[in-house]
Amino acid sequence: MATPLRFRYNNRLKFVLLSFVFLVLASIEVHLVQTALRNNSNNNSPASASASASAFTATAIATRGFKMLYSIILPTYNERENLPLIVYMLNKTFTEANVKHEVVVVDDSSPDNTLEVAESLRDIYGSSQVTIVSRKGKLGLGSAYFAGLKAAKGDRIILMDADLSHHPKFIPQMISVMDQGDGSGRSFDIVSGTRYRRGGGVAGWDFKRKLTSCGANFLATFLLNPGASDLTGSFRLYEREVIERILPQVKSKGYAFQMEILVHARKEGMTVGEVPITFVDRIYGESKLGANEIILYLKGLLQLFF
Repeated sequence: MATPLRFRYNNRLKFVLLSFVFLVLASIEVHLVQTALRNNSNNNSPASASASASAFTATAIATRGFKMLYSIILPTYNERENLPLIVYMLNKTFTEANVKHEVVVVDDSSPDNTLEVAESLRDIYGSSQVTIVSRKGKLGLGSAYFAGLKAAKGDRIILMDADLSHHPKFIPQMISVMDQGDGSGRSFDIVSGTRYRRGGGVAGWDFKRKLTSCGANFLATFLLNPGASDLTGSFRLYEREVIERILPQVKSKGYAFQMEILVHARKEGMTVGEVPITFVDRIYGESKLGANEIILYLKGLLQLFF
């Protein structure tokens, strides 16, 4: 009994020591992210973004992935201002790329009547493009993905935020990267949008929020080594069979949910590609990040590490 107890104690001591140094290392990473964002600011103008999206569409339009049906699952809670905008942007992106898609809105009884807005959008775009899953109560992100996946009809699944933090303009590139794969002739199982590679970044965050995000990502990368640069990001493209296999294994809640998906993917030998994205802070509504979410994240990280 003494050896296992000592092993657990040493692991916990390691975690505590790492927590002390991670603030310094995270501040360095914040600086690197800010520098990358400044260096790429000219490339993120509306004109260049449109040109980039058109270029990827033109080169990848004939690939296998652009002939599939894509289901975009949008969990919502108090997103009545953002939902019409993100649905319009998704429709525009997929229409210009000539790719079939559907939006699956999973609403957890939003008190701001997001459900009514979703129903209006279904009337506008049609039931073939907008599907609604209405749930009684705020039941959590993980179960929202489960519910959305059950209602989705797509060959591939996109998980993203409904608050405009994730711009649909990156989706054609994600499809192209998934089809190209790792060069061995096999497509990627997952393509993740990343803020932490050259060309990616964040906009609209204060230093505290950047420090929290970079610190959480650095700590998870160091302890878990899942083979991806952005563990907490939620803008991802999945092969349907992959997300169907992984989701039942995930136990974490909140922001640790996204991290655990990649940990299980690596354990099962699944491949992950990445596309640099610019994450933009929400314009309407309030951020869901709070003390409870941070505690849940640390709890999930501890469980995965030990």
